[in-house]
Amino acid sequence: MDERMAGRRWAGLVFISIAVSLIIVDSTIVNVAVPSIVEDLGISSTEVQWVQEAYTLVFASLLLVFGSLADRFGRRRLMLLGVAIFIVASIAAAVAPTGGLLILSRLVQGVGGSMILPTTLSLINATFRGRERGIAFAVWGSTIGGMAAVGPLLGGWLTTSFSWRWAFGINIPLGILIVIGVLFTVAESRSDRRETIDGVGALLSVLTMAPLVFGLIEGRTYGWWTVDQTLQIGDWQWPWSLSPVPIAFAVALVALAAFIAWGVHRRRRGRSTLLALGLFRIASFRNGNIAAAVVSLGEFGIILALPLWLQFVVGFDALQTGLLLLSLAIGSFVASGIAGALSGRVAPVWIVRAGLLAEIIGVAGVAFTIGPDATWGPLIPFLFVYGVGVGLATAQLTGVVLAEVPPAESGAASGTQSTSRQLGAALGVAILGTVLFSTTSSVLASALDDRGLPAEQRDQVVSQVVDSAGAAIVGLEQSPQTQDLAADARTAFSDGTKAAAFTAAGFLTLGLISTLTLGAAASGRGSRQEEEEQARR
Repeated sequence: MDERMAGRRWAGLVFISIAVSLIIVDSTIVNVAVPSIVEDLGISSTEVQWVQEAYTLVFASLLLVFGSLADRFGRRRLMLLGVAIFIVASIAAAVAPTGGLLILSRLVQGVGGSMILPTTLSLINATFRGRERGIAFAVWGSTIGGMAAVGPLLGGWLTTSFSWRWAFGINIPLGILIVIGVLFTVAESRSDRRETIDGVGALLSVLTMAPLVFGLIEGRTYGWWTVDQTLQIGDWQWPWSLSPVPIAFAVALVALAAFIAWGVHRRRRGRSTLLALGLFRIASFRNGNIAAAVVSLGEFGIILALPLWLQFVVGFDALQTGLLLLSLAIGSFVASGIAGALSGRVAPVWIVRAGLLAEIIGVAGVAFTIGPDATWGPLIPFLFVYGVGVGLATAQLTGVVLAEVPPAESGAASGTQSTSRQLGAALGVAILGTVLFSTTSSVLASALDDRGLPAEQRDQVVSQVVDSAGAAIVGLEQSPQTQDLAADARTAFSDGTKAAAFTAAGFLTLGLISTLTLGAAASGRGSRQEEEEQARR
């Protein structure tokens, strides 16, 4: 019986990992498909960011909510509901006729994804113990790293051979497989405690995230302080000279303060809180969440810029882009074997640090390689090293964060940890996207000024290139009258991508520094509760 139950647990881990693959593959597939979406639907560079951010914004905003709900209503149940919502939204995205409807579909996908990710973590945390838990987290983390790179290959093939719409359609058979597998292999899990849902905290968490990401994305459009372009929603127009962006930042700051104050208030009254404030007394949990946010900021931001540069500047198609990024996947899979072999033998914090160092070397190497005349050869080894780093760092950092968390609070803890990662990812896409397009705009405007181009024509060319996320470069190259301008645009977009890569390397360096604050679990010393549970088993 024990062997059969053990086999069922590991089979369940396979389907839980496929569930993680569903949301990770979708995100990375979209990155490769974006250039085709731009050409087909004619979306702007701001809409390009929102195709990603609409998903990430809702995803990050609701992770805490669904992490807590999973503890109460059942983790498996909530994960299956999330998969169902994700599938329906994927169908809507696949048939979307406009950029606006595609963004709306991505919003709904974010709701489903925010149900899936924290429940996968909490199910693992509640199912496995001791060294098995470390191996399970290694599998989970390696799945994230590997699928983040396999996704572009799959997306490139689907986009090139069929249509970008199939990049969303692939979620349907994956989702069906997950539902069937989880129903047969994963046991239901929930907390024994019955507490009221923190609705006010949920609202405040959304009011913190949404304006923050809006401001970071739209700052270059509407102005960071005064209005550069008037915000218009239907017939309503922004009435002040002060940009809506600083207002959004102020709302986020006030909502964050209110969220913390409200949580402290509820905790003092002995009531449950959306954010597991009591868990922040655990050094590994507190410091690991900080590290996870900073690391994700660097890891995920560069994924937006690289496919655009490869296709619009270097001239790759979607399939070639995916094949190039396969080297990242190979590196991540290699790292998964290394991480599994080292589990329980080497302190997790040293594996995390080694992974972050590899990521920094890989991203910085890619940055040095980027240029308008770059070739694929030098990119491969640096992407491989970067993939190794992702594979080493992701799983072990998750294990460190959750190592000393009581199983009864695993849902809330997983939601908090996932929120830290997604907050970092959301800020990474927003910040690095802004670096990419702002640098491109500045460099291109300067180059066109040096050519003596009239200001009106200069602004028109810059706007075409930036608003199309680089897609206009191809059109400029096709006309003999604008070929020189296309060369300037390719150089400018390369400089923007290079700046984004160096910025990502900088944030990863901060993440590496932040691991110096990790606590006892990072050194390989488990909690007393963990030791007692292991002894009972």
